[in-house]
Amino acid sequence: MSATSETFIAKSTIKAADLDHRRKINFNIGQYNAKVPEGKEQFADLALARERAKNIKWRAIETLDQQLESFELNFTNRGGKVIWAEDAAQAIEEILQICKAANCKTLVKSKSMVTEEIHLNAELEKNGIESIETDLGEYIQQLDGEAPYHIVTPAMHKSKEDVAKLFSSKLGTAPNLTPQQLTLVARDILRKKYTAAEVGVTGANFIISDIGAVAVTENEGNARLSCAFPKVHIVIVGIEKVIPSLTDLGLFWPLLATYGTGQKMTVYNSIIAGPRQANERDGPEEMYVILLDNGRTNILQSPVQRESLYCIRCGACLNVCPVYKNIGGHAYGATYSGPIGSVITPNLKGMDGFKHLSYASSLCGACTQVCAVKINLHELLLDNRKQSVEEGFHGFSENIAWKLWKIACLKRSVMNLGNGTIKNKMVNSIFKGWKEKRAGMDFSKKTFNEMWKEKFRN
Repeated sequence: MSATSETFIAKSTIKAADLDHRRKINFNIGQYNAKVPEGKEQFADLALARERAKNIKWRAIETLDQQLESFELNFTNRGGKVIWAEDAAQAIEEILQICKAANCKTLVKSKSMVTEEIHLNAELEKNGIESIETDLGEYIQQLDGEAPYHIVTPAMHKSKEDVAKLFSSKLGTAPNLTPQQLTLVARDILRKKYTAAEVGVTGANFIISDIGAVAVTENEGNARLSCAFPKVHIVIVGIEKVIPSLTDLGLFWPLLATYGTGQKMTVYNSIIAGPRQANERDGPEEMYVILLDNGRTNILQSPVQRESLYCIRCGACLNVCPVYKNIGGHAYGATYSGPIGSVITPNLKGMDGFKHLSYASSLCGACTQVCAVKINLHELLLDNRKQSVEEGFHGFSENIAWKLWKIACLKRSVMNLGNGTIKNKMVNSIFKGWKEKRAGMDFSKKTFNEMWKEKFRN
């Protein structure tokens, strides 16, 4: 068992029994579930919209090299600079060089899972650069020294009382402030940071190939401020975020809004196509787009797993997953949690250390059912399990257990030996792990096969 697997089991065991945590998550996801049907009303044929979106992403991923080269050509024609980063280390090195050239002391950053993936904040801090999260949820998490809990809603596991207590501890505010008051406190602090920052960093929801631009979707306006005030704007984005055409946003923006937050459209939707031009009054003097691989081409090599690159990071699969709702986002021990995280993390970071995530699923198929772009997530989880076995990442005891299971399944008389008396003893007395957090089991004394034979023998 790997260290990451042991950590996952330890954290998930604690969170699964934490009723206060479950109450907060169920409340917040309940708010989401109440809004999503309203967003879906804008689609005349939702199934067709999802199918079209999947086909567009299929085309983009199947021609990924051409799409990215087209983006680079169009973007650089307007004075932007494109940097290709093979891994996190290369991306960090390039960012630090840009910051050094800009004499950067303060950097403002909008919400970006890719920057979490490469641990940007920690690296900037090591080099004496203050990095400020400007998304309210991310700012809360940064104050608390925690990673994002959810792809879309970073502080989903915190109640308003938790946030008020955190602000009181870290910022010296009154401990009984309302959410509106807490927001104004954060706003007042962050507004000063925008004007002081030399560099702004954002992610991108989409890379638009045919016009050479990035699309950024948000609800707070902090991303616009992060790329408008500083003289240097850096975009860090995974190579899979590409879409072929500007017109595709007419489909993807409403889908992302509906499945991400239940809105028909998010509040701020920006298309950024380069640094400030000669005839423009605002915008950065320099703009860089860092195209990050960091294991994505490993996924691209697999005809099966390649489908996971269609993901638009709406977070819908997390909100419906029974495992996520019980153990929470931090238990996964990875940047991306929930079903999509369990699919891509073993392929991004190595099957040997993260194969256990593919087993952290009930395989109920709810994630596949709600996916905005119809990714067959539960089938990809099964494929990961298959891959881990083929690569030899299973223990001796597991191997023996499945061999015994196969023998029992092929011979009815052997299977009948596992009657209720033996099962009760094994589950309730010998293997005590089940009863640590659950009531004891009471199996039927006879197997179904034995009862069937008795019924028809008489």
